[in-house]
Amino acid sequence: MKIATILGSMIKNGSCAYALKIVQNELKQNSSVELITIEPADFDLPFPGLKEKKSESARLKNLLKDAEGLVIATPEYHGSFSSVIKLVIENLGFPSVLSGKPVSLLGVAGGSIGAIKSLEQLRSVCSHVGAIVLPGPISIANVRSVFDSEGNCKDLKIESRLKNLATELIKYTSMHVCPVHTLEEFVREEN
Repeated sequence: MKIATILGSMIKNGSCAYALKIVQNELKQNSSVELITIEPADFDLPFPGLKEKKSESARLKNLLKDAEGLVIATPEYHGSFSSVIKLVIENLGFPSVLSGKPVSLLGVAGGSIGAIKSLEQLRSVCSHVGAIVLPGPISIANVRSVFDSEGNCKDLKIESRLKNLATELIKYTSMHVCPVHTLEEFVREEN
């Protein structure tokens, strides 16, 4: 099963990346998972409406088209999800590559209420493009105090919740997405 993670920050060693790394490490623990990591800093994506750099959009779509599930991680900026995530979603086309795929959401914020606002908005956008947004998004509040300078999580409850996000996505995907692909392959082989 292919599961993709998307980092919603250009900062590869920031709090959002640290939180996502725990999810990625948990995904890697499952031998049936092939992990696809998307870091937007590695792409030169065009702004909506511009036709330049189509190859970068196509490369992004190709990486995600075969993914059976995704984790999208975003920092909360000014009460919303990052513009980086919006740019990634805009470059996935319409109908979107996310359509019909289960998506787990992860948000981090420096404030005490966490990334609640950004996750609500991101849920809405992902649903609009046809993604199946799974329940139980993770919102990490006061994120600057959660990780040490090496990226290690100092809060065992938060670390456990992040690992559970990966586990639940694997469980949903293996129960609801992979059997459909297997049935389709079986039917095609018989014809």
